[in-house]
Amino acid sequence: MAEPLKPLRAKIDALDDQIIDLLAERMDVVREVGATKARENITLIQSDRVNEVRERCAERGAKKGVNPELIRKIYTAIIDEAHQMEQLIISSKS
Repeated sequence: MAEPLKPLRAKIDALDDQIIDLLAERMDVVREVGATKARENITLIQSDRVNEVRERCAERGAKKGVNPELIRKIYTAIIDEAHQMEQLIISSKS
């Protein structure tokens, strides 16, 4: 590895660890959402909420200099995974 890149790569690695920790925390909340949806008989996919989250995050990304389309793609993947997790929870409760 090129020596000048070593500290920068270490910083990226630390940021990646933080991103993963935050994703794990988000998925913990998703489990709670899934249990609540199962208990309260709430529809799995709330399209308005999906669009709201994706656009809010894309706008925040744009303000921070991050390509909003990248943010939309990332959040589409995160939300799809959340829906799969919620579906498993709902299925197990019925």
